[in-house]
Amino acid sequence: MLQPDSQPEPREEEEPNFAAFVAIDWADQKHVWVLQRTGSQAREHGELEQTPEAVEAWMQILLQRFGGRPVAVCLEQSRGALVYLLMKYPTLVLYPLHPATVGRLRAALYPAGTKDDPLDAELQLELLVHHRHRLRAWKPDTVETRSLQILAEHRRQLVDQRTGESNRLTQALKLYYPQALRWFDEVASPLAGAFLQRWPTLELAQKARPQTLRDFFYRHNCRNAELIQQRIQEIGQAMPATQDPAILRTGVLQVKHLIQSIALLRDSIAELEQEIDKLVRSHPDFAVFDSFPGAGEALVPRLIAAFGTQRERFSGAVDVQSFSGIAPVTCRSGKSERVHFRWACPKFVRQTFHEWASHSIGFCEWARVYYQQQRDKGAKHHAAVRSLAAKWIRIAYRCWKDRTPYDEQIYLDALRRHGSPLAAKLAPAKG
Repeated sequence: MLQPDSQPEPREEEEPNFAAFVAIDWADQKHVWVLQRTGSQAREHGELEQTPEAVEAWMQILLQRFGGRPVAVCLEQSRGALVYLLMKYPTLVLYPLHPATVGRLRAALYPAGTKDDPLDAELQLELLVHHRHRLRAWKPDTVETRSLQILAEHRRQLVDQRTGESNRLTQALKLYYPQALRWFDEVASPLAGAFLQRWPTLELAQKARPQTLRDFFYRHNCRNAELIQQRIQEIGQAMPATQDPAILRTGVLQVKHLIQSIALLRDSIAELEQEIDKLVRSHPDFAVFDSFPGAGEALVPRLIAAFGTQRERFSGAVDVQSFSGIAPVTCRSGKSERVHFRWACPKFVRQTFHEWASHSIGFCEWARVYYQQQRDKGAKHHAAVRSLAAKWIRIAYRCWKDRTPYDEQIYLDALRRHGSPLAAKLAPAKG
């Protein structure tokens, strides 16, 4: 079973000699900032508009005031419009905070529920000035890696939207045209969409001549004569699910709009995938992550983005396990101890490792055996997959750190050499 991670000791990193510390409470249009100079207890307050011009004017004041010396800036987000505005100034060292961090600190110090932007900015500044050793300065990765991260997340969002539209299309067809769901394996496919656009009701499909239907399927690359004949027969024999004009009229409109939406999403996803493929194949770490079983075209760019290119970012595989949320969390109170699922983590990264581990079961023998071992010990499916993901992270971390592609045989030989119980259940080594 996957063991919970221990609390890591704060890492002491060499930092610049900061001229001042600034905390910004982010908002959509206007930000509240608090500034404290090094060696002073006095604090200055102000507001900043969320426009490039306002940020540029504010930065010029800071640059002139502190003579270009480094300034530490704490803000309540790790990515977004404000970060993108600030990252172009080399004198700023950014310390992003998880949104829950300030909220929990506020709840601890002000249990009555007090909340306003200046107070949150003050709390952020307290963390930055007095507990900076527990924070990690944000260092932007390479342009290629950040582009992959943004495009991969956007692609996944579009895929989820397409799934949602497909589910809505299914529900609409169930009301007045359920036979179409039986005629096509995937209702969101181009073939199904073209058919429903031409014959959006059963009545219209039954008016079409058999040869017209046959020609349609041939033009849309469906060449299975037996399947085509079966569909034509079922179209002729089908009975309408309803004759209600209200259901038919609204259903046709819903199906029309959903088909158009799905087609647009399909084209957008294909365009994104082409751009991602160009970026990922030219990435210096492509060979490393492309070597892993079960990664595939969709997960390789996501794995590259999850690890990044900064080898100093993680001190060990346990850092990756904790950062991604794969490692569970231990809660101790008195004599009780409980291990539970980690919630505070980048969800897309956790999903990436979880999906990769799940896919690897079908491509890698030791992964399949290990997964089954966890199930035999009583672990549920997702817990067993997370345990496998933690094991994969340890392997991937070493390959990434050494810039060496994964070699299955080397890993299996290492298992046998160390007398791993997993090796005993695998097929004997060849030769």
